[in-house]
Amino acid sequence: MVTAFVVSCCMSLVEKKEKKPSKPRELLPFEGMEIDEEANINKIDYYIELLYESMPEKIRGISVVLKLLQYMFDFVRLSKAVLGALARVLREDWKHSVELATTIIYVFFCFSSFSQFHGLITHYKIGALCMNIIEHELKKYDLWQDELEKKSKDPENQSLRKEYEKTLKKYQSLLVKQEQLLRVAFYLLLNLSEDTRTELKMRNKNIVHLLVKSLERDNEELLVLVVSFLKKLSIFLENKNDMAEMDTVEKLACLVPCEQEDLMNVTLRLLLNLSFDTGLRTKMVHVGLLPKLTALLGDDTYKHVAMRILYHISVDDKSKSMFAYTDCIPQLIQMLSEHGEERMDTELISFCINLAANKTNAQIICEGNGLKMLMKRALKLKDPLLMKMIRNISQHDGPLKQLFIDYVGDLAAQIKQESDEEFVIECLGTMANLTIPDLDWELLLKEYNLVPYLKDHLKPGSAEDDLILEVVIMIGTVSMDDSCAVMLAKSGIIPALIELLNAQQEDDEFVCQIIYVFYQMVFHQATRDVIIKDTQAPAYLIDLMHDKNVEIRQVCDNTLDIIAEYDEEWGKKIQSEKFRWHNSQWLEMVESRQMEDAEPYLYGDDPDALEQPDLFYSTDGMMAPEPGLSPDFYSQFHSQNGDFNACNGADGRPATAYGFRPDEPFFHGYGSTR
Repeated sequence: MVTAFVVSCCMSLVEKKEKKPSKPRELLPFEGMEIDEEANINKIDYYIELLYESMPEKIRGISVVLKLLQYMFDFVRLSKAVLGALARVLREDWKHSVELATTIIYVFFCFSSFSQFHGLITHYKIGALCMNIIEHELKKYDLWQDELEKKSKDPENQSLRKEYEKTLKKYQSLLVKQEQLLRVAFYLLLNLSEDTRTELKMRNKNIVHLLVKSLERDNEELLVLVVSFLKKLSIFLENKNDMAEMDTVEKLACLVPCEQEDLMNVTLRLLLNLSFDTGLRTKMVHVGLLPKLTALLGDDTYKHVAMRILYHISVDDKSKSMFAYTDCIPQLIQMLSEHGEERMDTELISFCINLAANKTNAQIICEGNGLKMLMKRALKLKDPLLMKMIRNISQHDGPLKQLFIDYVGDLAAQIKQESDEEFVIECLGTMANLTIPDLDWELLLKEYNLVPYLKDHLKPGSAEDDLILEVVIMIGTVSMDDSCAVMLAKSGIIPALIELLNAQQEDDEFVCQIIYVFYQMVFHQATRDVIIKDTQAPAYLIDLMHDKNVEIRQVCDNTLDIIAEYDEEWGKKIQSEKFRWHNSQWLEMVESRQMEDAEPYLYGDDPDALEQPDLFYSTDGMMAPEPGLSPDFYSQFHSQNGDFNACNGADGRPATAYGFRPDEPFFHGYGSTR
């Protein structure tokens, strides 16, 4: 098998306290194997001779040999004497008698329980023969079903009805024997599949198709074995793809829930393996597994594995909204509230983090005192994962953000007091999401003295990059307020942002968010003049006009268009750079001719008009602000190169090169550290 599927890694994370996966039950003697004769190893030659007699004698001889295997341990001596003869009889007569085939395969199954005999079994090609037998029996089953269906079409016809009842009785008897044969054959193949090379051969002979086809049966012991075999195969990508083509999820959905505990347990674990595939997760939702799995959250036996499957389903944005139509979220909130002082279970809180990223789910979470309970626990336990869930709730526009006004002071207090950087990052991210007009950011910054903290943490290397990035995002949110923008500009944050931009110029997230701060500040007259006249921020923006990142280009264009309206000198440079870029090939040709012919400049007398601005100008010096247009002028203004308010994300905040905002993280993984 070429590619090991990721399930093999994730299954190692199962907690020790959890029940181990169920194994198929041991095979027990079945009808046709019972004999009164006492088995004797010394008569082995006589038993082999019986294999050359009539069918009843063959069955008797094989049954005695099987009895020897059950009560004796001299397998080596027995194997040399009898396996060759048994293989010959099975190959020649398996179609003539189900009892014969079942008993012989049972003998080989006994040997297959020991790895040292697998080579011998493979030598006689018993595995391939078993697969042929299984395929033949499954075709017979389909024929029986068709025959029964034809005879049941006219139930009012008495003669046909009697014939149907007679055929049904015969069918049920044959079905019992057939399922005995299938079970022992599949069990033999399961033992042989210990060797991945043998398993690959089985896969090439379409073992997955045979197993999935057998899921239509009602025999619970056979189903436990079949599902266990599929679970073992599902850790390989190729087998998982075969299962996807065979509509395995639809058939497994019929087994959930079921009364048989072993079957239920192994079915859920197979679904967990398959849930790593996006397409199969979507199928699980379509076939109605979501409410079934949600109902299992109240059962301690299946709660953990059911939650893992639901967690994987919640990864997909299209599936998140479906949880709002189940009672899943109220159950999860109850689990959160019932936790003591200890940290939350990783699976539980990760699941909640994913669900909180959907607006409808977030509204359900906050119903009643949901948000109050979450904030109280998060601030008490200093749990970064719980705060991440709260942060996801805070990103949704509308009434949800208004609920956070009562907790802004608590969040601001945590920023300076808490030493756990992960917790502080989530607190900053939550505050940065609160783009609420009613929130007095100026009062908040002064009361908790946050401006020095924000400035100090803009220095490259002053903290982890994640924390510095959240500080930049926080400044972008605060800069929407006119008085706050002035306060930040006077504190010297703009030069600090330029220094950080130089240090993090290769990181698209940093670049995009720093430019967004400039974009916010150019709306306010006081900060606009500082950026345009006292710093070289416009030069950086010109240099980034043609960045590979679409979001960076868009924010740069919108910011530069505003700057060009207020400063004639920068407006010329911006226009020249745009002209140079759009006509670069033609300009290169013209400039090459100028060099050859020593022609005068084509664009005026100033040779520096089209030069690239230097990115390392000094930011020292202050100039008196000049009056300008109100920011309201730009609210409806559409420039030639784009809409000022066309930035993606909530409240115009740009997305990053990775397609998501830094304050909208992906789902939290099991393996994340706290």
